[in-house]
Amino acid sequence: MARDGILKVAIAVLFVGVAAVSLGGSLVGAQVYHVVGADRGWDPSSDLASWSSDKTFRAGDKMWLAYSTAHGYIAEVKSKEEFESCDVTNPIRMFTDGLDTISMDKEGLRYFASSNVESCKNGLKLHVEVMPQSYQAPEMHNTNVAESEGPALVAANGPTTPSGSAHLTASFMVLSVGLLCYVLGF
Repeated sequence: MARDGILKVAIAVLFVGVAAVSLGGSLVGAQVYHVVGADRGWDPSSDLASWSSDKTFRAGDKMWLAYSTAHGYIAEVKSKEEFESCDVTNPIRMFTDGLDTISMDKEGLRYFASSNVESCKNGLKLHVEVMPQSYQAPEMHNTNVAESEGPALVAANGPTTPSGSAHLTASFMVLSVGLLCYVLGF
């Protein structure tokens, strides 16, 4: 019976991989998933300050927090002062599931601290500066227009928002994975 489960997972992974390749990477965007603390996760033995030192967090990214609730929960606090003093008495949000995904929706500073004050004071906390989404300006081609007595021609930039096809592709992918899960009995 366990072999059937492994086979189903292998088929699902293969299907998702083939679908991603066949879509030509159109679902690959600037969004990055950061697994906080890497292999150790959010743990007293992790050095979260070192882990985050070479990371760039951008609006649209997501952070995954994996932690043992035996070490306390994770509080998102409002200010640098609350963060530095490990004051989690009035958090913006408390993460309690042991596995949480946090969306970095907008730029700015965000502060996370262990609800266990002792662990927090020993370094089990993380501040993140969320930068703006990376943006590539559209290429501008220099077009020399001969001077004439008529109106001058000016090159216009294309649209800067994604087309509807990007949303349809993502919707198709979600629908396909859902259908696959249904067929395989997940």
